[in-house]
Parts: sequence; C-alpha cells; structure tokens
Amino acid sequence: MWRHLPNLITALRIALVWPVFWLISRGDFGSALMLAALAGASDALDGWLAKHFNWQSRLGGLLDPLADKLLLLAAFSALATIGAVPLWLFALVIGRDLVIVCGAIAYHNLIGPFDAQPTRLSKLTTVVQIVFVLAELLRQAWPPQWPGQGVLLVATALLTVASGLNYVLVWSRRARREFANRRRLKESSHGR
Repeated sequence: MWRHLPNLITALRIALVWPVFWLISRGDFGSALMLAALAGASDALDGWLAKHFNWQSRLGGLLDPLADKLLLLAAFSALATIGAVPLWLFALVIGRDLVIVCGAIAYHNLIGPFDAQPTRLSKLTTVVQIVFVLAELLRQAWPPQWPGQGVLLVATALLTVASGLNYVLVWSRRARREFANRRRLKESSHGR
C-alpha cells in the first residue's frame, strides 16, 4: 500500500491545477503562489519517496511529468489571460509541449515504444519555467518591480525554444536510424 503513496501525492498535485488557474484568473496571487509552492514541495516529496524507498512505477513515471506540465500550462495560460505574461511566451510554452506530444505519438505509432526520459535541457527548461511562474506570481502578489524579470523571461523563452528543437532533432535522428535498421534487416532477409 505504501508504495502507491508517491502516485497519490502526484494525483493530489494534479488536483491543484484548476485551483491554481482559478486563483490566478481572479487575481488572488498570494494564494496561487502558496498552492504553487505546495505543488513544488509535493513534487520533491513524491520524487524522494519513490527513489528512497524504490517505489518507482511506470504510472508514476507518466503522472509526475504530466502533473508538472498541467500545473505549468494552467499557470501560464492564466497569467497570459490576465496580461501578466506575453501571449507569445505562452504560445512558445504550449507549442513546445504540443510538438513533444505530437512527436511522441508519431514515434510510437510509426516506430514503436520509446523511453520517454526527459533530457537535461528539458529538465532545465522546466525548472526555469517554474521559477519564472513563481517569480511572476511573487511580483503580482507584491507589486514592486523586480529588475531580473525581463532576463528571466528571455531565458525562459530561449530555453523553451532550444528544448523543443532538441527534442525534434534527437527523436528525428532516432527515427531515421530505426528506419535504416529496418530497411537493412528487410534487405538482408530478402537476400537469403
């Protein structure tokens, strides 16, 4: 029973998606920041529990990044809706995730199963996106301007684009190699 605790914590984090969106949309940035911080702490806790007690599961491996993505998308979309985040940045964040999901579906359907481990660049991008959202919520909750927000916005945009391109290049190369291997196998079996 205890081995399912990390997945339960992740499910509770997914349950925070709508409240975070709603709180940001109505301008309750302090409460949204507290929920986002709670979500971040729960992410660290479920990861630690899964690794420390060897409670890792395939379901957890799928749910954990999904929870992160849903929370980030909810926060970015709500911040964009109220004008706190430029629409072009929201489009980059959404576009990157759509490219990754569509690419994964295409790879799975055309090539076969794959290991969906995030790259270091992808992990860095997610961390920077989270920091950006938390910094923006903090700035909205307590309005004095923070001079580093523009730098953080540019860093978030550049990493989002770089990470999306990295996924496209890496998985395109893998797909080409797999097609070439299949062609060689097919040709060698016909040659016998």
